[in-house]
Amino acid sequence: MKKSIMLAAAAVVCLSAVSCKNNKKAAEPVAEGPQYTVVSNDEVDLSTLPKDEQGRYIIFNGKDFTGWRGYGKDHVPSKWTIEDGCLKFNGNGGGEAQQGDGGDIIFCHQFQNFELEFEWCVEKGANSGVFYLAKEVTYKNDNGEEEWAHIYVSAPEYQILDNENHPDAKLGVDGNRKSASLYDMIPAVPQNQNPYGEWNTGKIMVYQGTVVHGQNGANVLEYHLWTPEWTALLQNSKFSEEKWPLAFALLNNCGGDEHKGYIGFQDHGDVVRYRNITVKVYE
Repeated sequence: MKKSIMLAAAAVVCLSAVSCKNNKKAAEPVAEGPQYTVVSNDEVDLSTLPKDEQGRYIIFNGKDFTGWRGYGKDHVPSKWTIEDGCLKFNGNGGGEAQQGDGGDIIFCHQFQNFELEFEWCVEKGANSGVFYLAKEVTYKNDNGEEEWAHIYVSAPEYQILDNENHPDAKLGVDGNRKSASLYDMIPAVPQNQNPYGEWNTGKIMVYQGTVVHGQNGANVLEYHLWTPEWTALLQNSKFSEEKWPLAFALLNNCGGDEHKGYIGFQDHGDVVRYRNITVKVYE
């Protein structure tokens, strides 16, 4: 497809008890590529959030959904609940096509250079993911109707998975769909996941294009965004220009021209819990 990219601003309410601010104006249209719209929203003012002893912003307080909402929504989908201080998705094993008020969620602030830390726990056979540098994107489907693109069309994914019991662990190449991997692109090495029902620690560091994934105290992969190597990774994945032009266009320049975006958690239809979610911001 060789159509103009149209960037437009659309208001989406940030469901938050903290103050928000408007984004900057949308970027100028790009001349080539698939047609899509990057939506501009209000954001959480980080200065209103508490910090831990290490100076990290606490972006989930364990009590309510302050600062969070559904991707492309003005509310938190009801399948996401808070239980014992955890952010929980109440799945039924129906995969991404399940019915009801579900969907991915995002924290209402776009981060640029940062280190995200979190803990996660899955039930048997569960699948989820953590997204970063995500944008809210709409596009026109084959019927010419505007609809929301999936969050993973614009965001790299830190895979969350029960490696032993979910079939996705056996797909991909060299384990690049197992937990802490850059989904469908780079495997996590060593693969040091704790089994389902036990807590794991996760880390995602993004700094001037360098990205590091960590799991249970070990750095398990590193790569570099916005480089020829990054483009090659995409071209050898399910997000290649031939297989998925929209995903390729967005991921090849993920975070947009300002190289920043949202942190999000995936509804993949399975029960998963997250807790102790903090972000250190690098200037």
